[in-house]
Amino acid sequence: MIKTENFNISLPGFNLHDINLSIEEGGFFVLMGPTGAGKTVLLEAMAGLVPVKSGRIIVEGKDVTRLPPEKRGISIVYQDYALFPHLTVIENIKYGLHFHKVDRKEAKERLDRLLHDLDIGNIAQRFPANLSGGELQRVALARALMIDPRVLLLDEPLSALDPRFKEEIRSGLKRLHRVSRVTFLMVTHDFVDALSLANRVAVMNEGKIAQTGSIEDIFQRPISKFVADFVGMKNLFPAIFSGSRAIIDNLKIELGRIPANSHGYIAIRPEDIVLSKEPFTSSMRNLFRGIVSGIFDRGFYYEVHIRVREATFISLITKKSLFELGVREGVEILISFKSTAIHSF
Repeated sequence: MIKTENFNISLPGFNLHDINLSIEEGGFFVLMGPTGAGKTVLLEAMAGLVPVKSGRIIVEGKDVTRLPPEKRGISIVYQDYALFPHLTVIENIKYGLHFHKVDRKEAKERLDRLLHDLDIGNIAQRFPANLSGGELQRVALARALMIDPRVLLLDEPLSALDPRFKEEIRSGLKRLHRVSRVTFLMVTHDFVDALSLANRVAVMNEGKIAQTGSIEDIFQRPISKFVADFVGMKNLFPAIFSGSRAIIDNLKIELGRIPANSHGYIAIRPEDIVLSKEPFTSSMRNLFRGIVSGIFDRGFYYEVHIRVREATFISLITKKSLFELGVREGVEILISFKSTAIHSF
């Protein structure tokens, strides 16, 4: 539906290199990565706001690389909303129609539908200065959708919102995507956004695509040390592979399979590391005794660091489990994890 082919951009002090993305029609695609990775630059280039050095942007089979922004069928919504302060909500929403010829009856039907779907009919005559963050975001979405784009680009639409509004807007985005024919491409740094909304994800780093795939691929099967670290694979170790075992710092870890390479990395999500006082019967093929070296409050969970010989493993447990197990620094404890929980690359 929308593609970038061998896409390159050169800006002072920053470049995008060989960006190849393919987003299916009607999909909800999420672009993630650290600050400075190039996510917003990529969106602006797709929208026609940043010049392209080489490569192509294709929308519905049509090369739009050299077309002006208003001819691409692409709308963009920024995290700061970019509404005109001197225009009312209605005037802001209808602004894009100055550049797109739309039948008056169709425009009225579209406007009424957006006011209803986004629940902003009651604020239609207000000015942006008198709106909450959630209302501003909904108005910005309505303005972008008013021109009936084929692709909607969202640049961190939830980052500026109070946490209590985030779920409201997230649910609204999900509903909008479901009822519209629009393909969504959203930039975010929040894993909850990706897990809640996306059917496919790409991770960017230093102007390049580091990995593209399903949510499960990205979070459970990263293909590089950078992606594994970025998605929270806190147990990340360089390893030598011998048969079905990975050797890290003299620890032999059973993988349950033979890796293709002789060396690389293993990664285990912290929620897959189980803590216990005593050995117990289970299907877990890896069991080690270690010493608690650190405990960190992470809100709903505690992050527990366990030193096993020269390696430090990280586990996430609830406050209840913390007290029941008597976990505190310096205490000996058992860690265990399934071979199927280990990702190797």
